[in-house]
Amino acid sequence: MDRILGAANRIAVARRMRTPLTALAPDIAPKDEAEGYAVQRALHDLLLPHQGALVGYKIGCTSKVMQDYLGIAHPCAGGVFERGVHESGVRLASDGYVRVGVECEIAMRLARDLAPSEEPFTAEWVMEAVDACHPAIEIVDDRYAEWATLGAPTLIADDFFAAGCVLGAPVARSHLPNLREVRGRALVGGIEAGRGTGADVLGHPGEALAWLANRLAIEGRGLYAGQLVLTGSLVKTVWLKAGDQVVMELQGLGTVKAAFD
Repeated sequence: MDRILGAANRIAVARRMRTPLTALAPDIAPKDEAEGYAVQRALHDLLLPHQGALVGYKIGCTSKVMQDYLGIAHPCAGGVFERGVHESGVRLASDGYVRVGVECEIAMRLARDLAPSEEPFTAEWVMEAVDACHPAIEIVDDRYAEWATLGAPTLIADDFFAAGCVLGAPVARSHLPNLREVRGRALVGGIEAGRGTGADVLGHPGEALAWLANRLAIEGRGLYAGQLVLTGSLVKTVWLKAGDQVVMELQGLGTVKAAFD
């Protein structure tokens, strides 16, 4: 437990000071992904007074383009906090991040709990628990001295780049298009920076939600009505500079916009 808390404290200080995180000392660095998630839970307890309630989760590395980019061949989850959730059209300060980036995502809002006792979860099962989907910009922060050298356990411990999100208008489940066929585009300054489809996210975004529910169930934890889940990027991360205007277009779901001043 001392190791877990030591790692969580080290990461929390770097997050609050917005200083690049260097490799954790061997005596506190998580040895595997299970320890990474344990550090993440301890980190969340430290961040709650500053970031507000934990309102959901992000899932990274759900598409081949992101798995290839990060060199991690499986999904990884992080937390989403209340103060990091914004409405479309928001203007954010780029210097509020170490190195800010954006991703094009389908976000899901839950209508009911997904209790750990219900596992194993399938995409069909969890989609029945979805209230609505949003077109979303996931905000990510490269808050690392050199992320490629840290390894998945430490990246997981630090919420896997998560820094918030921007949400477009919700589309009720009864009016959703086929999420596999949704085509998404990322535009920065009006110029296309990437495109993909819902099928790129583990074959269907519902598969990502099922993966998260099953992963949490391993720890005896569930998902709850009203929580938000970012299911993973349809495009490779787009790193921004101050003044960039971002638009994500998701066919059948709408558009979502943000500016980073």
